[in-house]
Amino acid sequence: MTRANEAAPADSYYAKHRKIYPREVQGRFTRLRTIAVFALLGLYYLLPWMNWNGRQAILFDLPARQFHLFGLVMWPQDFIFLTLLLVIAGLTLFFSTALAGRLWCGFACPQTVWTEVFLWMERAIEGDRARRLKLDRAPWSLQKLLRKGGKQLAWITFALWTGFTFVGFFTPIRTLLPSALAFQLGPWETFWSLFYGFATYGNAGYLREQVCKYMCPYARFQSAMFDKDTLVITYDAHRGEPRGSRPRGLDARSRGQGDCIDCKACVQVCPTGIDIRQGLQYECISCAACVDACDSVMDQMQSPRGLIRFTTQHALDGKATQLLRPRVIVYGTLLALLCVAFVVSLSLRKPLAMDVLRDRSALYREVQDANGEQWFENAYELRVMNKDSEAHHYTLTVAGLDQLTVDTAGAKLAVGPGEVTSIPVRLRAPGSSAHGSRPVQFMLQQTEGNQSTVTEKSRFIAP
Repeated sequence: MTRANEAAPADSYYAKHRKIYPREVQGRFTRLRTIAVFALLGLYYLLPWMNWNGRQAILFDLPARQFHLFGLVMWPQDFIFLTLLLVIAGLTLFFSTALAGRLWCGFACPQTVWTEVFLWMERAIEGDRARRLKLDRAPWSLQKLLRKGGKQLAWITFALWTGFTFVGFFTPIRTLLPSALAFQLGPWETFWSLFYGFATYGNAGYLREQVCKYMCPYARFQSAMFDKDTLVITYDAHRGEPRGSRPRGLDARSRGQGDCIDCKACVQVCPTGIDIRQGLQYECISCAACVDACDSVMDQMQSPRGLIRFTTQHALDGKATQLLRPRVIVYGTLLALLCVAFVVSLSLRKPLAMDVLRDRSALYREVQDANGEQWFENAYELRVMNKDSEAHHYTLTVAGLDQLTVDTAGAKLAVGPGEVTSIPVRLRAPGSSAHGSRPVQFMLQQTEGNQSTVTEKSRFIAP
């Protein structure tokens, strides 16, 4: 058996989890990470409360099969845009990784963002790194119980609010909140609020770096996108070795030492508990906390910054870094083309759709007019979808047969924003012009605004 602070034997595949107590650090990258946390969580928690034209700005209405994205109303038929967005997101990740390593992991990954918030609450209640270590080693007392209980209360409250906000993207949050306060949430709203809240609590509060090290697949295949021109966080061993303590302001080379004083500040601030001085490791999430810690130590020792820094392997080896290289060009070109395709296809997207369904109960009906002339009649159902955020009026016309009449021809049809309307239509054609199965074309035209038009083909059947 191994102790909590010791590594597993060489012949063991498992090691007991060792809790990591990352030390708080200040610096330019920490400020950037803080800005990213506030920006991303601000979007997450505030977007459901924003309204757009009298409705929630972003709402994924699954029962109605509608996705409201500000002025856009997306339908299941528009899932091609979601596919494009997912491909664009994947290529953006590949492109950023080829340029700057795991920049996404360190500054924008939800696991990193929420873990930062949980760490802030932990530090505010339990204290800095030294106090947290002392508190965990101390026997249970009233003070320890109050601090641990206060932290758990803060974590659980924040996690439940996170789960509630998640459900607010699928159920209008302004109606969801009164139901939650009255303990009248539906079963699915209750389940997903608790499930997402529990996932946030577990991942950001307890698992933390274990998600990045053992559960995230990105950590495993990231090396396939790295090369010697990729920006990564690296320890400059040529400058730092051999390590050793020294008085402040003394030139390290005069004592045969490197600039690293072996203070282990870079290890203490690392959220995944690695030693960056041992080289690039898959556990590194490029949060740059070690860079800020090392820079502050170098400032105190009156040595130049950059002992640990964002750089490339070629730069460390004294070679020129090549920014534009085949993989970056390929990723960038594909990403640009997909972004252009997404914007163009979205701009050409028609805010109107129509489905034509034949009445399957009878292929046709034979009728006679006032003069005793024989006519054949077909029945249809039109399903008109207004994908716009405003109500519109439409005019229906049908072509394809001589003397074809439509009982709703020329009538103006009103369809509300984001609604689907079913319209029964009957087509009649004289027996002299209708024989067998003939093609007909339904055309629906918007009467105001950009006058969008949609056409659908069907068949008119007669003996």
